[in-house]
Amino acid sequence: MSIPKVCGIETEYGIAVTNGDPNPIAASSVLINAYAQEIARQQVGWDFEDESPGNDARGYARDGAMPPQVETHLLNTVLTNGARFYVDHAHPEFSTPECLDAMECVRYDRAGEQVLIRSMEAADRVVTDGRTFVVYKNNSDGKGNSYGCHENYLMDRATPFSRIVDDVTPHFVTRQIYAGAGKVGSETNAFDGEPVEFQISQRAEFFEERVGLETTLKRPVVNTRDEPHADPHRFRRLHVIVGDANLAEVATFLKVGTTALVLAMIEDAVDAPRCLDLADPVRAVHQVSRDRSLACPLLMSDGSTATALGVQWELFAMARRYADDRGLACMGDEEVGEEVLRRWEEVLAALERDPMSLARQLDWVAKLQLLEAYRDRQGCGWDDPRLAAIDLQYHDLRPERSLFQRLDTESLVAGPSVERAVTEPPRGTRAWFRGRCLTKWPASVVTANWDSLVFDLGTDPLRRVPMMDPLRGTADHVDELLERSASPAELLDRLSS
Repeated sequence: MSIPKVCGIETEYGIAVTNGDPNPIAASSVLINAYAQEIARQQVGWDFEDESPGNDARGYARDGAMPPQVETHLLNTVLTNGARFYVDHAHPEFSTPECLDAMECVRYDRAGEQVLIRSMEAADRVVTDGRTFVVYKNNSDGKGNSYGCHENYLMDRATPFSRIVDDVTPHFVTRQIYAGAGKVGSETNAFDGEPVEFQISQRAEFFEERVGLETTLKRPVVNTRDEPHADPHRFRRLHVIVGDANLAEVATFLKVGTTALVLAMIEDAVDAPRCLDLADPVRAVHQVSRDRSLACPLLMSDGSTATALGVQWELFAMARRYADDRGLACMGDEEVGEEVLRRWEEVLAALERDPMSLARQLDWVAKLQLLEAYRDRQGCGWDDPRLAAIDLQYHDLRPERSLFQRLDTESLVAGPSVERAVTEPPRGTRAWFRGRCLTKWPASVVTANWDSLVFDLGTDPLRRVPMMDPLRGTADHVDELLERSASPAELLDRLSS
C-alpha cells in the first residue's frame, strides 16, 4: 500500500533592484536578512551536514553531468513554521515545511508569498540608500534565464526508480494544461526559430533531457537527485523540477494533488489500460506548451497519438478507479483526496469545453485573458513589448502592483489560516517538532535541517536530534513532551529515555 505522500514546494523568486547595485545575490541576502532580523527576530542557520545533491537515483550520472553545488556561504535561515528561507544561487527561495496533503501545501505556499511580501517591506525600512527590491513569483527573466519551482514527494524506497521514470513522465509532460503559469513569446531555440505568441508554461521550453541530475543546465523532465532527507533505507524524496510557480490556488492544488495520486498509483503498481509512453517526451513538453487549442497530437511510443488532454483523462480515470478500490489514505486526508479528484475532473471537462472559462482557476488562462483584452483595446500584435510588461506585472508580489491580485480568482485557503501558517508549522509532520522547538528555544537551536536539529545545552558536545521519519514529530507525537519540558536539556533527557 502506498505510503502517505508528504509533500512540499520550493520556490525560487525573481528579484529586481531599482536605484542601485543590481547584484541579485546581494539583494536576496538583504531581503532575507531584513525578514530574519526584523520580522522573525531570529536567525537559526541551516545544517549542511546531510546535503548531497550530487547523489543520482540511478546509481550513476551521465558523462559530463554537473550536479548541483551546495552554496554554504550564502544566507540560510529556518523559520518557526518549519520552512527554509535562503539565498539559492541568485534568488531568494522559500521552501515550505513538510505538508501532509495538497491543500496544506497550498496554504504554506501562500504563506511563502506573505513572507516575501513582508521581506520587501522590511528591506525598504532597513535600506537607506534609495534602493528598492521587487520580487516576482515567476520562472524566467525574459532574457533566457529560468529559475525553478520544485516539488517534493515522499515515496517508498522499494519502488524501482525506473518504474517511476516510465510512469510519471506522461503526467509531467501533460499536467501543464492546468498547472502552467503562461508566458508571452519564447526565450530559447526549443521551437526551431518558429515564432511563438503565447505559451501555456513558463518553464517547458527550458527542458532538454528526459531524465537526469542537473537542475540549471540540460534540465530533465524527471530529475534523479537522490537526497531523501529521511531514512534512506525506507524513503525516497522525488524531486520534481518540471513545474511552474503558480499564483492561482486551484492550479497549485491540482499540480500537487494529481502528482501525489499518480505517484501513489506507481507505488501500488497500477498499470494503465493502454501504453501512455511518449515517443519523445522533451519534444512533447514543448508541443504542449505552445498548443493553446489543446488539440496537438503527441506521438506515443507505440506509434499511436494522443492529446495532452486525452492523456490527462486517462490518468484521471485510473485515479478514480484506484480511489474506489483502495481508498485515499495515501493523500494524507481522504476528503482532500476526493477534492483533488473532483477538481481534476471538473477542470479537464472545462478545458475540453472552453478553456477560457477557467480564468478564475488557472494562471495561464487568467493571464491570456488579460493579454487578449489589452490587445483588443490597443490593437497591438503579440510582439508588442507592452505585453511582456503585463506578463511580468502579473507576477509582481507587491499588492499594489500585482495584476494577479486585481483578478477575481478562486481561493481555496482562508486568509486567517494563511496568516497562521506564516509562523506556525503543520501539525501532521515532523515540521511541527522543528517549528515548535524554534519557537520555544530559539537561542538553544544552533542549526537545523529537514531531518535533524542541533542543540547547544551550554556544555560540550552539541546534541543532535535526528528526525528520520517525516511522519514522526507531529503534534500528536510530541505536544505533551514539549509542554512537560521546561528546557531543551529536559527535552533531550526525555527523548533519550
